Formats: sequence, structure tokens, C-alpha cells
Amino acid sequence: MKNTIKVERAILDITQAQLAERIKVSRQTVNAIESNRYVPSTILALKIARTFGKKVEDIFSLEEND
Repeated sequence: MKNTIKVERAILDITQAQLAERIKVSRQTVNAIESNRYVPSTILALKIARTFGKKVEDIFSLEEND
């Protein structure tokens, strides 16, 4: 699964730490999600999408091998 979290963070000009604080996880968790090393739960994906004011499918998308 790929995501656009880094782009969305850049648009809002927020750091991984600031995003982590907003969605109540560690910065390391945000880093793992952003670098596609961790797939977030549905609740966490919804929180991330809500933070950016977008739909979940605008942030996350399946790759061909998913």
C-alpha cells in the first residue's frame, strides 16, 4: 500500500512529530507508515485522512502486488 502522507504534510507544513501528536501516535509510527513499512489500522487511517481533510482513499492506495 502506498500513501501520500509526506506530500500532505508538506502542504500543511507540518512535521512527522506534529502529525503524530495530532493523531496520538509516536513519530516513529508516522515515519513507518509514511515509508510504507507499517500499514495503519482503519481507525488510524481515518484519523490521518481527517487531519488532512481528505478521504482515506485520497491518502492511501493499493499497489499492484497488494
